[in-house]
Amino acid sequence: MPSIERQTGTSLSEINMVPFIDVVLVLLIIFMITAPILQSGIEVDVPKTKTVKELTEVRMVVTIDRGQRVYLNDKPVNIHDIGQQVVAQSPDPKKQAVYVRCDESVPFGSWATVVDALRQAGIQNVSVVTQPLSERPSAQ
Repeated sequence: MPSIERQTGTSLSEINMVPFIDVVLVLLIIFMITAPILQSGIEVDVPKTKTVKELTEVRMVVTIDRGQRVYLNDKPVNIHDIGQQVVAQSPDPKKQAVYVRCDESVPFGSWATVVDALRQAGIQNVSVVTQPLSERPSAQ
């Protein structure tokens, strides 16, 4: 039986980083595209103001969309049950901070009804979510 000589060359001692970098960049692009969607699944155009306070901690958010549907942390709730839902989900309702995101096209009466329901439930720390007002160059 003839024997086949095998030539042992140098072993590959380096890891090819190009495929790894390609995968990481694709994942980065995917996360950059999906991050704003994950922030809030409910599309709301909040009013724009000059004074905006940046928040870093997670808080309880009540959202009122264009169709005047009310959501508590992205889950639909009845507008009359919003106070009880917030109290049920918070450990200390007296100190619980609730943020209200409201579309700018929603009538003031709907917003006032939600805030009134929260106040009747004993929640006093109610804040309104707004976006910064972008400075537009004046046309002269």
